[in-house]
Amino acid sequence: MSPDLKRLGGVAVALTAVVATGLVVSPVQAEPDIDEVRAKVDRLYHEAEQAQERYHDANLRLEELTEELGSLKADEKRQDARLQVVREQVQESIVRQYQGESISTVGQVVVSEDPSAFLGQLSTMSAFNDLQNDLFDSFTTEAEALGLREEATRERRAEISSATAQLAEEKEAVETRLAEAKRLLGRLEAEEREELQASRSGFTRLPSSVPASGRAAAAVKAALAQVGDAYVYGAVGPDAYDCSGLTMMAWGAAGVGLPHSSSAQFGSGTRVAQSDLQPGDLVFYYSPISHVGMYIGNGLIVHAANPSSGVRVDGVFSMPYVGAVRPG
Repeated sequence: MSPDLKRLGGVAVALTAVVATGLVVSPVQAEPDIDEVRAKVDRLYHEAEQAQERYHDANLRLEELTEELGSLKADEKRQDARLQVVREQVQESIVRQYQGESISTVGQVVVSEDPSAFLGQLSTMSAFNDLQNDLFDSFTTEAEALGLREEATRERRAEISSATAQLAEEKEAVETRLAEAKRLLGRLEAEEREELQASRSGFTRLPSSVPASGRAAAAVKAALAQVGDAYVYGAVGPDAYDCSGLTMMAWGAAGVGLPHSSSAQFGSGTRVAQSDLQPGDLVFYYSPISHVGMYIGNGLIVHAANPSSGVRVDGVFSMPYVGAVRPG
């Protein structure tokens, strides 16, 4: 056999071995397609924004729970004081019932600080039936009330722990998706990145005037003044915003307080039909709601779009529209 045939035979044997063992030689990685990268980055940005809005919701819930816990602890303290007053009244009644008997008999009743144990001691006393019924019932009622408040306090503490864990989980989700988006963008050439950025620039010409008055006019003015600012998850200004942070800031400048959450803002105003949109109205996107912008008239919104685009002007139906509200 000729040397060439031998070499060919060796190649065939090697290829057969590769197939038999399941090994595949990886081809050279193709250059990323800009449209594909754009789609992936947009998806990652949206997932990060969803996580950020869930973070805002969890933070609002945590604030509520913390406030509730403070009230419950104060109630528990007051209830405990009321219980102590009734306990003393019961003990005084017992002393009067046992006047003339041994001090140790009285002592057996007053030793327990636990309400349940105290009631148990009362029930074994020969003087139990002689106690005033309303006094005994009063102690029982106050003890049960204290137990309910203690249970509510424990439940709030557990909810706070759960909300805190969710905050950490959502924060990690935001950071993970943002890092993946940056990695994808980093694979693009400088010219491709510029092309991608140009495709996200939105409307370059802002409306010269917006037909709004009163608080709505102040809110629109504040929002439009931020066009070109950066998008940063969780930011509320002065030079960077996320979607609900921008609308919260803008309406705050008009004297109207809004929560830092797109879904919570959806419940912070009067619902408005598409056909009745007016400048200053808040418009909401995706299901569940995870993005908000401000209507400025002529079919346009101003919003904090994403980390690649920042605050910009877009069409009101450039995203999956859910509904609108009118704050104020």
